[in-house]
Amino acid sequence: MKEDKYLEELIRRYPRLEPVRECIREAYSCMEDTFAAGGKLLIAGNGGSAADAEHIAGELMKGFVKSRPVDDAFAGRLMDVDAEQGKRLAGKLQKGLPTIALTGHPALSTAFLNDVDGTMAFAQQVLGYGREKDVLLAISTSGNSENVYLAAVTAKAAGMKVVALSGRDGGRISRIADAAVIVPETETYRIQELHLPVYHTLCLMLEEHFF
Repeated sequence: MKEDKYLEELIRRYPRLEPVRECIREAYSCMEDTFAAGGKLLIAGNGGSAADAEHIAGELMKGFVKSRPVDDAFAGRLMDVDAEQGKRLAGKLQKGLPTIALTGHPALSTAFLNDVDGTMAFAQQVLGYGREKDVLLAISTSGNSENVYLAAVTAKAAGMKVVALSGRDGGRISRIADAAVIVPETETYRIQELHLPVYHTLCLMLEEHFF
């Protein structure tokens, strides 16, 4: 696959990730299948992993290292609506892969925290947004974050795929995931330092495939 060049580069730069090479490929395949079927990616994480969730959404929803111009047919429809602004939009809009970071909805999450149960705020969003062809990317350095785990359980019940990104022994989230990338570290900050190149590589592979 042409996308493999990015995976090979990752392993060259971070040889400690060699043991999880195939796990990364499995995670990529889950996401590729979802986007190819018209589905979307939902992402959940806490703290630094919440920042990672937003980071990933930013890489997938716009151009990362490639140009992603809209096609001529859509550009024409934009200009049919408004010739001047349509031309401007057509020249600047970029195609995206539909991705939602579940961390970015404070009114919903705080309302659910106050009115129901804050540990289930991610799960509630999975129930509301998720469909069978979608994927949940569950990021937890321990693999045991309760709110992320409950989101993963909800995703599985909804017929979605779950991809786990964790460390240590992978925790309970990895045990129910369809694909799990468990980086070989035990300290939280060291796990997060390896998560970034892994998810950058996944984003590069997806962009290479679709654009």
